[in-house]
Amino acid sequence: MFDFLRKQFVDVIEWLEQPGDLAWRVPFADHEIQHGAQLTVREGQIAAFLNEGTLADYFGPGLHTLDTANLPLLTNLMNWDKGFKSPFKSDVVFFSLKEQAGLKWGTAQPITVRDVELGALRLRAFGSYSFKLNEVAPFVSRVLGTLPGVTAASLEPQLRAAIQTAIATALGSSGVPFLDLAANQQALSDRIKLEVDKAFAQWGLSCLSFYVESISLPDEVQAHLDKASSMRVLGDLGNYTRFQAAEALGDAASNDGGMAGIGAGMAAATALGGAMAQGLGAAAAPAEDPIAVIEKLHKLVTIGALSQAEFDAKKAELLGRIR
Repeated sequence: MFDFLRKQFVDVIEWLEQPGDLAWRVPFADHEIQHGAQLTVREGQIAAFLNEGTLADYFGPGLHTLDTANLPLLTNLMNWDKGFKSPFKSDVVFFSLKEQAGLKWGTAQPITVRDVELGALRLRAFGSYSFKLNEVAPFVSRVLGTLPGVTAASLEPQLRAAIQTAIATALGSSGVPFLDLAANQQALSDRIKLEVDKAFAQWGLSCLSFYVESISLPDEVQAHLDKASSMRVLGDLGNYTRFQAAEALGDAASNDGGMAGIGAGMAAATALGGAMAQGLGAAAAPAEDPIAVIEKLHKLVTIGALSQAEFDAKKAELLGRIR
C-alpha cells in the first residue's frame, strides 16, 4: 500500500551521474510515472523514454513537465487521449554524452605484422584513448538492453578487443618500417583512430582521441636488433681497439696494482682488438717499425707507466725481429 502511494507521488526525475557512468535506468515501481512529473536533464545528458523496449521520446538539457503535450510519440503509441490524468508505464533511461577520457589500451598478445625491411615481426603496443556516446538507438539495442545501467569500465574489455583488431589492420597496411614508426607516431595514431572509430560506431560510440605511446618488439628480437646497432656504431675496428686500450689504462690505474697493471691492461686491450679483427676477417694492419715502437716504450718508462724490466724484455724482442 505504501509503495503504491509513494509511486503515485513521484514528481521529480533526475540523475546525478558518477564518473564513468554511461547509462542509468530509473528504477520506478511497476515502471509507472506520475502524470505532470518534473524531469530534470543536466548538461551533457539526454533522457529517453522506452515503451516495451522501443525508443519513444527524447529530452535534452532542461526542466520538463511530463504530460501528453510533450510526449507525443509515447502518447500515440499508448493511444491515450489528451486529457489523461493517471500514471503511465514507461522506462526512463538517462544517458551521459560526456567524453570518457584517460582510458588505457594495450595488446594482450603480440600482433604479427609484415615489415617492409625486417620481415615478419611481433609487435606490442600501448597507449590511451577516449570516447563518448554518439547514437542512443544502437547503444540501447546492442549494449543496454534490459540492464539497469552501463559504465565505461564494463565496456572496456569489449572496446580493447576492437582496438586490437584495428591496430592489426592499421599496422599491416601502413607500409611504414618499424624503425621509422617513432618518427611517424602521430600519423600512425591517426590511422588507427579511423579504424577504431569504425569499430566503435556499431555500439553507437565515437572515438574522440587515440594515442600510440609505445611500440616494442619481443625481448629476444630487440636484443638482436641492439647487437646489429652496436656493430654499426663500432664502425672502424682500429678506432675501437684504441678506445679499448684507453679504457684498459684507466681501469688498471684505478686498481690496487696501480701503474704496474697498465702494461697488462694494454696487452689485454690489444689482444681483444686483434681477436675481433681476425674473427671478422679484417685485413692485418702493416707492421710498425720496431725502432719506433722502442722509442714509444721508452717514453712509457720515462713517465713511470712501464717498468725497466718490462721495457728491456720488450726491447730485446723487438730488436730480435730486425734482420
